[in-house]
Amino acid sequence: MLEYLAEYGLFLAKAITIVAAILAIAGSLVSLAMRQKQNSSKQLEITHLNKQFKEMEKTLCAATLSEVGMKQKLKAEKKQAKLDAKAEKKANKGAKDDSPGQKRLFVLDFEGDMKASNVESMRQEISALLTIAGESDEVLVRLESAGGTVHGYGLGASQLKRIRDRNIPLTVAVDKVAASGGYMMACVANQIIAAPFAILGSIGVLAQMPNLNRLLKRHDVDYEQLYAGEYKRTLTLFGENTDKGRAKMQADLEETHQLFKEFVKSQRPGLDIDRVATGEHWLGTRALELGLVDALVTSDDYLMSMNRDAEILQIEYSEKKTLMEKMSNLMSFRFRQQQKEVRDLDKPLLM
Repeated sequence: MLEYLAEYGLFLAKAITIVAAILAIAGSLVSLAMRQKQNSSKQLEITHLNKQFKEMEKTLCAATLSEVGMKQKLKAEKKQAKLDAKAEKKANKGAKDDSPGQKRLFVLDFEGDMKASNVESMRQEISALLTIAGESDEVLVRLESAGGTVHGYGLGASQLKRIRDRNIPLTVAVDKVAASGGYMMACVANQIIAAPFAILGSIGVLAQMPNLNRLLKRHDVDYEQLYAGEYKRTLTLFGENTDKGRAKMQADLEETHQLFKEFVKSQRPGLDIDRVATGEHWLGTRALELGLVDALVTSDDYLMSMNRDAEILQIEYSEKKTLMEKMSNLMSFRFRQQQKEVRDLDKPLLM
């Protein structure tokens, strides 16, 4: 009996020790998370792409050139650097202190989802660059989006228009897709460049939802919906839709489509808007023929062409994530991988 009690006491002591250790670790994690949350702040991250290109070149040269070839290359680079410095000194001789220096190319990335969520970050990036950018600079937006909500992408287009309103040249590069709301944003640019097989266009408006009214009736389920205002609700998910409601929804679609067409036409006057605003989309080569884009160039080639003549700065507005936020984002990411993204059942019109 004593032996049994001794063993039980030892087991109980171990259990208490383990529980205490778990509680201590949990407490430490919570305390760390709280401290990180207090220190959490959003910030601008600036990447000098010229330096990135130079480092890539050095790495490849070191791997491919002989020792003699590497020395010759370094000698040639030093010579060229002296010539460039001399030319710059001559050009700046007698210039005013407030005269513009080397051209700057500010690079922004926009990857759109259904709600145009990244507009929130982009608006901060644009606000930041507008504090220093001038008419001699340029902004390149690498845009990828298949569209989404009207109000989300309408705001995105308005943010890009802030750049145009300051007379700062704006280029939008489409490597994969800028369709519907994505093209609404792209068309604001002074010029649109695209990869040959990028998808562009889809100037149209869409609204859709399932209707479960007949299913509910088969199971003797009543559905009641109360509202004030004749058109507060046109189509419904659970109730019985009417021809009048459908007609109103169609009228809303047509009105939004007309506004979409007028906006694109105002930004690109040379477009045959009735030809391209059918909801169709085209690949880059055909989009060039239709006037939807101005040149077939990938964003990579465009950046490389500007590498020598401009200071290239990539701007990203990001937020420092706390430990708890990182764990939450990881779980959300895994969940999204397992399930396809679907449209909300009750939402505004989609572009």
